[in-house]
Amino acid sequence: MQIPFVGFQPIRTSEHMAAAGVFALLQAYAFLQYLRDRLTKQEFQTLFFLGVSLAAGAVFLSVIYLTYTVALYAISAVYFAGVMVRLMLTLTPVVCMLSAIAFSNVFEHYLGDDMKRENPPVEDSSDEDDKRNPGNLYDKAGKVRKHVTEQEKTEEGLGPNIKSIVTMLMLMLLMMFAVHCTWVTSNAYSSPSVVLASYNHDGTRNILDDFREAYFWLRQNTDEHARVMSWWDYGYQIAGMANRTTLVDNNTWNNSHIALVGKAMSSNETAAYKIMRSLDVDYVLIIFGGVIGYSGDDINKFLWMVRIAEGEHPKDIRLDFRTPPGFDRTRNAEIGNKDIKFKHLEEAFTSEHWLVRIYKVKAPDNRETLDHKPRVTNIFPKQKYLSK
Repeated sequence: MQIPFVGFQPIRTSEHMAAAGVFALLQAYAFLQYLRDRLTKQEFQTLFFLGVSLAAGAVFLSVIYLTYTVALYAISAVYFAGVMVRLMLTLTPVVCMLSAIAFSNVFEHYLGDDMKRENPPVEDSSDEDDKRNPGNLYDKAGKVRKHVTEQEKTEEGLGPNIKSIVTMLMLMLLMMFAVHCTWVTSNAYSSPSVVLASYNHDGTRNILDDFREAYFWLRQNTDEHARVMSWWDYGYQIAGMANRTTLVDNNTWNNSHIALVGKAMSSNETAAYKIMRSLDVDYVLIIFGGVIGYSGDDINKFLWMVRIAEGEHPKDIRLDFRTPPGFDRTRNAEIGNKDIKFKHLEEAFTSEHWLVRIYKVKAPDNRETLDHKPRVTNIFPKQKYLSK
């Protein structure tokens, strides 16, 4: 129903909003009182909370969900990337989205004035309605003032020189950022872990190809069904490049198996040999950086071998806090025992820079050797001298 003298002014103008709001609130209150008389207390509370939940969900879907999704995603991604570096991959998409929004707003601000001037705003249809309905003329003054202020704002544009300078600076920033990202991804974030590179004092680059050399030796000089024991960091590389079976790899789902390998790595030769024989190990691959000063060798990871092994075998492996810290390069002193000889292992391969060393596990003897002491016979018995 439409009354010709009033129309839709109560819901379109601010002067009638208070009366319309009070009328709507009274109707809602009367409806709630009607439901309260018809329903029990528990049913009424359930219905009330359901209505509040639906209203809150509608507000969340219409306003909060579309507005704050990127912000919540950015905060969560920054937190998790700070906790673990590898989760920086989750931060990359939201950074791209936020930067795209920022650049889009800048370009829209500095390039949108010309487009608005070429396409002037179309006259609002509400003006035609005001002409047809004389009752709306009293609210015309506010619209006219608003229209005049909008025209003044649009006429205050930036000069062409400023817009050109800002646009060129933003484009140069994007090009420099693209070059920077290409350099960072190729040098910092995409450095291969198989072929290493180092720089000499004169700036020349030195290539360390020890990993590939060792994997090629395993592929060419070992049996096809040989089993190689190494730390889990090199499991995928040995399986992919040397085509040999490994005990543990980068799929670290079996913590007990990794702990057993860590126990073998951190035990003495006799105890480690028993573990290697129980696992049918044929070769042991060790990363040694003592010659060239490579800091990511197995000695650097030895503490984690002990910690992981201690979690599964606390009676056999445990941290010792009484030993003095630092060896070799740290203390600038020679180690105590340099004449090291293995009983159950033998050296099979050493790479060019001594970075990768492979040892072969000896097979057990056909007949076990018995520890015996040489028999001492006293040919000349001691004579007893008696004093006279």
